[in-house]
Amino acid sequence: MARICELTGKRPAKGSIIWRSGKAKKKGGIGTHVTAITKRRFFPNLQRVKAVINGEVRYIRVAASAIKKGLVSKPPKRTWKKPEAAKKA
Repeated sequence: MARICELTGKRPAKGSIIWRSGKAKKKGGIGTHVTAITKRRFFPNLQRVKAVINGEVRYIRVAASAIKKGLVSKPPKRTWKKPEAAKKA
């Protein structure tokens, strides 16, 4: 399953980790030096939530930022009860 937000289209972004060695000049060293740069990925904070889509309730995967912005319309709470006949059977 793709790590893509169904509302905003957010997807993993590319980045890098920079490895440094040495002690900063401020702290009495001779300065830090980059020893390696490795690739990494930043993933969106996807949540699986119930939402009303085209009049029907279904689960969607959306970013937490989309939920905070109010882009997700949550379904109303269920109020119906089971029939009495079904309980006895």
